[in-house]
Amino acid sequence: MKLKLLLLPTLILFSSGLLAQADPRMYDIIGSVSADRLESDISTLAGFGTRHTLSDTVSDTRGIGAARRWIKKEFDKISADCGGCLEVFYQRNLVPEGENNRIIRDVWVVNVVAILRGTDNPGRYVIMSGDIDSRVSDATDFTSDSPGANDNASGMAGVLEAARVLSRYKFRNSVVFTGLSGEEQGLFGGKGLAEYAGEQDWKIIGILNNDMIGNTTGVDGVVSNRDFRIFSEPVPPNETEQQRRARRFFGGEVDGISRQLARYVHKTTLTYMPEMNPMMIYRLDRFGRGGHHRPFNDAGYAGVRIMEAHENYTQQHQDIRLEDGILYGDVLEAVDFDYAAKLTAVNAIALASLGWAPAAPENVLIGGIVEPSARLKWDPVPGAVAYKVYWRDTTSPTWDHFRLISGTEHTLEGIVIDNYFFGVAAVGADGHESLVAFPSGILRN
Repeated sequence: MKLKLLLLPTLILFSSGLLAQADPRMYDIIGSVSADRLESDISTLAGFGTRHTLSDTVSDTRGIGAARRWIKKEFDKISADCGGCLEVFYQRNLVPEGENNRIIRDVWVVNVVAILRGTDNPGRYVIMSGDIDSRVSDATDFTSDSPGANDNASGMAGVLEAARVLSRYKFRNSVVFTGLSGEEQGLFGGKGLAEYAGEQDWKIIGILNNDMIGNTTGVDGVVSNRDFRIFSEPVPPNETEQQRRARRFFGGEVDGISRQLARYVHKTTLTYMPEMNPMMIYRLDRFGRGGHHRPFNDAGYAGVRIMEAHENYTQQHQDIRLEDGILYGDVLEAVDFDYAAKLTAVNAIALASLGWAPAAPENVLIGGIVEPSARLKWDPVPGAVAYKVYWRDTTSPTWDHFRLISGTEHTLEGIVIDNYFFGVAAVGADGHESLVAFPSGILRN
């Protein structure tokens, strides 16, 4: 059955927000992010001296124990302000000595988690993460001062600030804010939470990992408070051999679930914060390096890394010192709090849009081999009032064309299947879209 374009009465379209393409709540979210609160939180985190994963857990003023207790208290305060809207808890895993050369004794890797439970789909989760821990030049030195102001107090403070802002709203899906530990020792916090999510049967929409969102002056001399990067892997590492073989003939080399999440962040940023310049980087992470979205990717979940575009390596993983006229060390003075607020807002609007959106369509099938038109069909999505059928040139990084339709199948007349890539997104009553689902099978005649 071939369906027509969606031609609902104009009043219905406008009342549902589908034609407006913009939700005024998103601008309120952006405007509510406070650079002053970020500065206060980053200063507090840097003030714990060191947050090394193996550092002091008893002191109330120094070490990772004091830091994570403070983070939990902040989540608890946020929850109290919204009438207990957050479920706040520690999630922990024991990592034994010798797990790698950075784990020199047994250590509990403790994450702090806060869940804003969804009203309609509480078992579906979108996650924002930052790292609690810090380090100096020697990855096993857990006593020297390691303020980690940008790496990664900035990301952790962004998570807290996003929680403050978004806790004022209700979302259909659950939104998770989390501080992950053990990143510098081997991504152990992310691995632990990903395993926990699997055990609890979380349906993860995606994770936005924030690792260094406060630096605007690069080691190369470039200064920009608008550029930022979104790292994403092309396809999941746990895909089947059958999926790999199909991709060879049908395409999809750059259309895995994490790449769709990256495109989503890119799109929401350009829609609501056009002054920013999101750069989609087609790579799991920086060359030869890692971040806390990777354990989620390894488990088959969508995940991206959001971070500054221009890094200063003299301020990362460095002992604090003055050497040849260069001040080394990750200190508070190098953080641009206004920029951190912008990237926090980037996260917040992506979380909100995904929090309000229906699920992505499943079982998307495509047909049109040796035909003049492309045909798509998919399963209906609960809560969707319409769907967008997207297509783009095979060399384009973004979904550039779409048709808004009703029903669960559509024929794109005159669009030859050989020349484009295709996808489908579900649209909710307020206009928020799901991630785009790439076709997973062939639609037979």
